[in-house]
Amino acid sequence: MILILNRYRFALRVCTYVLPLFAFVTAAALLPGLGQELYRSPLYILLVATTLAVWAATAEHYQLSSSDELFRTSTCIRRAFPACATTYLIVIAIGFFVQRGGLSRGLLPLSAALLFVYTIAVQRMFRTLLRKGPRRALKVLIVGTDVYARRAVRRLRNPHFPCRVVGYIHLPGQSVQVTDAPVYELDDSEQPNLDGVNDILVALGPANTAELREVIRGLDRFCVPIRVIADFGENIFSRDRMFQFGRLQLVDVAPSPVESFAYGFCKRAFDLLFASLAILLTAPVMGTIALGIKLTSPGPIFFRQERVGLNRRVFTMLKFRSMKVAASSESDTRWTVENDARRTGFGALLRKSSLDELPQFFNVLWGEMSVVGPRPERPHFVQQFLRDIENYNSRHRIKVGITGWAQVNGWRGNTSIKKRVEHDLYYLQNWSLAFDLQIIWLTLWTGLFNRNAY
Repeated sequence: MILILNRYRFALRVCTYVLPLFAFVTAAALLPGLGQELYRSPLYILLVATTLAVWAATAEHYQLSSSDELFRTSTCIRRAFPACATTYLIVIAIGFFVQRGGLSRGLLPLSAALLFVYTIAVQRMFRTLLRKGPRRALKVLIVGTDVYARRAVRRLRNPHFPCRVVGYIHLPGQSVQVTDAPVYELDDSEQPNLDGVNDILVALGPANTAELREVIRGLDRFCVPIRVIADFGENIFSRDRMFQFGRLQLVDVAPSPVESFAYGFCKRAFDLLFASLAILLTAPVMGTIALGIKLTSPGPIFFRQERVGLNRRVFTMLKFRSMKVAASSESDTRWTVENDARRTGFGALLRKSSLDELPQFFNVLWGEMSVVGPRPERPHFVQQFLRDIENYNSRHRIKVGITGWAQVNGWRGNTSIKKRVEHDLYYLQNWSLAFDLQIIWLTLWTGLFNRNAY
C-alpha cells in the first residue's frame, strides 16, 4: 500500500519539478532567433536554474507535487495559477537586481504560459492514472469487526486503489457487524490464509486504543505490514498531521492555517498593506459619508458593536451608523431584515452599497480582523448557532474578515446560516493567499449593491 503511494508521489514530484525546463525549451523552440542560445548562454542557464529552484519551493507550498491532492474532486487550476504567477514574479524580482545582459522579451511570458498548461496536463494525467488504479486489487486483512471496521472498509473501497478484504479478526468483546469476508479470532489456532496479503489494517475505535499494543503483539506472527487506521469518530479528520513533540506523538485533529507561517506573517503583512491603502484611497469617501450621516440623522457617526473573532475573543467592530440610535440590547439581539424600519434614508444606501463596512479596515490595522475571512457575528447569535448548527465553532479557528467566501457566493444578510458555515469551513480548509485575492476580486466585482445587503 505504502509502496504504491510512494511510487505515485515520487513520479509526480519528479514530473512537476522539471516542468519549467520543458517550458523554457518549448518557448525557445517557438521564439525565432533564440535557438541554441538557451543552452549556451550563462545568463539563460542561470535563469532556468533559478526558475527551477523557485518553482520547486512554490510547487511544494501549493501542494502541486502532493499526490494526496489528486484524490480531491476539484480541479488544480486554483493551485496551478498562483504557483506559476508566484514563481515568475519572484524570478522577475531576482532578475531586476542581478540581470546584467539582455533577455528575449517573449521568453518569460511564453514560458510562464507553457508552465501553467504543462502543470494542468501533468495533474490531469496523474489523476487519470489514479482513477484507473492498479490492475490487481490489494489484499487486506482487517483487525476488528464492529462499526469502526465496517466504516473503514466502506472508505477503503475507492476507485483509485482497489482493495479486497480477505478476512476479519475478531477481538474480545467486539460485536460482529461485517459479513463480506470470513471472521477469525485473534488467538485462533486456525490462521487465515495470508498468501498474497499486502497489508493488515487495524480498525479500532477511540475506546479501544488502550488495547492497541496487545493487538499488534498478537499480529506479529503474520509477518505482514501493519497499518493502524486513525478513526476518531464522525466529523473528526486527520490529514498528514501526525507529529512528534518531545516524547509525545500527537495527532492534529483540528488543524488551523493560523499556525502556518504563510498565514501568520504573509497574510498579516498583506492585511496591513491592503488596509492602509484602502484607508488612504477611501479617505475622501469616508469623509463624505461622515458628513452625510451628521446632516441626515442625529447621533454618532460610527456604530460600535461587540463581535466574536478568532478563538472566540470578543472585540468591538466599527461601522458607519446606518440606523436610528437605539438601545444596544435591541441591536445586539435583533436581526436586520429587508426594508428594516430602523434604517435611515442615507443609511439604507450605505448598507445596500456596503460602504458602511469601510471603517472595519481600522479593525484590520489593529489586528482584530482580516481583509478576508468569515464574517464576525454578535455574541448573542453565536450562542444560538452553537446549539443549532454543527461545526459552527470551527469558523472561529481563523481570523474573521470584512468579506469572505460565503459573502461573495451570496450568503449574507438574512440568508441560510448553515450554508454560510459550509462556505466558511471550505475557506478554512482551502485557505491560501491566492484564494484571498480571488475573494477580494469577486467582492469588488459583485459585492457592491448585493441583493442580500440591507
